[in-house]
Amino acid sequence: MNTNLKRVLAVMLCLVMSVTLFVGCGKDTSDKDEQGRTMITVGNYPAEGTPKRETFDARLAAYNAANPDVAVTPLEWSFDLKAFYSQAAGGQLPTVFNANFTEVNPAAQAGYAADLTKVLKKRGYDGQFNQQILDALSPDGKIYSFPISSYIVGLWCNIDLFEKAGLMQEDGTPMQPKTWDELAQFAVKIKEATGKAGIVMASNSNVGGWLFTPLAWSYGVEFMKQNEDGTYTATFNSPEAAAALQFVKDLKWKYDVLPADTLVDNNKKFQLFATGEAAMFLDAGDSAPRLLQYDMDINDMGVMALPAGPAKHVTLLGGYTYMMPSNATDDQLDAAVRWIETEYKSKVDDVVKETKTKDIETQVADGQLVGIKSMSVWSNDSEFVKWNNALIDKYTNINPNHVKLYNEFVANCPAEIRPEERICAQELYGILDNCIQEVWSDKNADVVKVLEKANSDFQNDYLNNF
Repeated sequence: MNTNLKRVLAVMLCLVMSVTLFVGCGKDTSDKDEQGRTMITVGNYPAEGTPKRETFDARLAAYNAANPDVAVTPLEWSFDLKAFYSQAAGGQLPTVFNANFTEVNPAAQAGYAADLTKVLKKRGYDGQFNQQILDALSPDGKIYSFPISSYIVGLWCNIDLFEKAGLMQEDGTPMQPKTWDELAQFAVKIKEATGKAGIVMASNSNVGGWLFTPLAWSYGVEFMKQNEDGTYTATFNSPEAAAALQFVKDLKWKYDVLPADTLVDNNKKFQLFATGEAAMFLDAGDSAPRLLQYDMDINDMGVMALPAGPAKHVTLLGGYTYMMPSNATDDQLDAAVRWIETEYKSKVDDVVKETKTKDIETQVADGQLVGIKSMSVWSNDSEFVKWNNALIDKYTNINPNHVKLYNEFVANCPAEIRPEERICAQELYGILDNCIQEVWSDKNADVVKVLEKANSDFQNDYLNNF
């Protein structure tokens, strides 16, 4: 996308959001059908003929039987950032739909996300959610979404390559690089012992920028600050950001531990790791299915904590959530939460036990990795988390020492757990992708100048228009 088009889209987005802030979204009063049932539309419904369609149809049938006061219309609708704000302004959003964590705060600040605080309290969710996640999704203390899954970024390692490089403990636990400099040293040892890349990082489609952010935070980088008048100023033209980007640059030009084809996409990243051509990569703990696409042996998969930086130890929090539009009525919000509860509940009842147990048994039968514990959306001391962790332990099909360090990282995280930037996160990731590509393509690239331009572009193309 060229710069002029980016500016046009950013200005359009700004105008739509600004109008909404002044005008607001009126509540829809025609939420009942002829039979007096509350009408809702459910987004993200799988297309006819797809594997998930049968599961969703069963959910819908069970919901209809249990909720005769609601009329559901399923929609094959999915979140699209380019279309979202125009659809919101036109009242065309489904009553309930999925989105990434990154989309909650901008939508809430624009007035398009419903305040769910009252309906969630009514349905017994007070104190049930993980407070760190609620804080990340609550720009003003109110709850604007129903989180359904979450993760924190860790460090994946290829056990076979770690063994060949002498980087395993006697108990079968991979050695943990405690700092980024130590990670580089590990990568050098692996390259010298095996001839394979010590680490692989994607550098496009926003993935490079996404995974650069926790590394940069650990160097003390702040990407932006909010001013008293509500505007934002880009602040990553800093010595801390230069040091972080220099480390990334050094992975190629100083340490020579990246793949020969440095500029890879996310799919290639997973492929290189899964086929034993690279020993480490940064990502969420739920990456195993991507690796199994390339027939990787489950017992060659390992995952551990993210290393610490010179300023702090920090990891990135992300995930997926359900949202509802601000023009939904109270009855629609209640009906929508009930729809979510057909799959996600904080209470461990017989239905939850049966569903989760069947799901994990299917994963084992299909050869999926079972044994990695993700950051839960529910409170760590909740009945559900304790029961679910015990279920994972029962069905674990991997050497538990290979994932022990990550599971400990999730359970008692010593690092600061930081959410993605509240505004323009995806746009920031694209800008940072360009920075990574530039320093890997040009040995003489000046990281300070690269960041000065990136900081200016981010300010002018996005923050000035927010």
